[in-house]
Amino acid sequence: MLPALFLGHGNPMNALSDNVFTAGWQRFGRSTPRPKAVLCISAHWYVPASGVTVSTAPRTLHDFGGFPQRLSEFQYPAPGDPALARRVQEILAPVPVDLDPHWGLDHGAWSVLCHLYPQADVPVVQLSIDQSKPPAFHYDLGRRLAPLRDEGVLLLGSGNLVHNLRAYAWGRPAVDPYDWAQRFEQTARGLLLAGDTKPLIDYPSLGPDALLSIPTPDHYLPLLYILGARQQSDPLTFPVQGVEGGSISMLSVQVGGISRRELD
Repeated sequence: MLPALFLGHGNPMNALSDNVFTAGWQRFGRSTPRPKAVLCISAHWYVPASGVTVSTAPRTLHDFGGFPQRLSEFQYPAPGDPALARRVQEILAPVPVDLDPHWGLDHGAWSVLCHLYPQADVPVVQLSIDQSKPPAFHYDLGRRLAPLRDEGVLLLGSGNLVHNLRAYAWGRPAVDPYDWAQRFEQTARGLLLAGDTKPLIDYPSLGPDALLSIPTPDHYLPLLYILGARQQSDPLTFPVQGVEGGSISMLSVQVGGISRRELD
């Protein structure tokens, strides 16, 4: 069974960077069995419906502005996998999932995949996040997708546990985490390690720190898919950690793929 992975993707410039975060993503790609395909749930395909990409050659989407031209010219020409798209549609039934021929790979996907699989030779399918549904819906979809791990598919959630751009220290990415961001990340880590998913699904119940850390759910919900896909015997680890700009958590959450003995 392949692991499932949530990555804090942060700034899209990470696609072109060499730093502690990208080094951690590269280690995962090197140390984990090569998947047959990747199913990516990215914060940046956040629409009022469930859809899955069905193109054989998904285009690289430059869904941002204000960054250097070289980022807008970056290409990640991974193939698609229409058979996997239809398998996702099948496994999520009776939830209606559209086969979408137009969406490609957004920067939440390719900015991390280019470090996991730099040759762009692993097929990638994206699943949209239905913004009209509550968090419990997304956790349940993760549970339904779990069998794909046994079929050689890497489930990849891409977002950020803490993502508050209004509070971001622009021009000073190395500032210390804000107190509320640090407290919420520590609370979430404790719940993750304890396997206590209910408060993480009902995250507003965790109080003001959670609401400051998750002002909008788009970057948080990909984590719930990965937690939903966790099996009871799966260990949970944090292969990458850190905070950018005081308010963007780069924490990665990996379920499975490592034994308890290896953790000790």
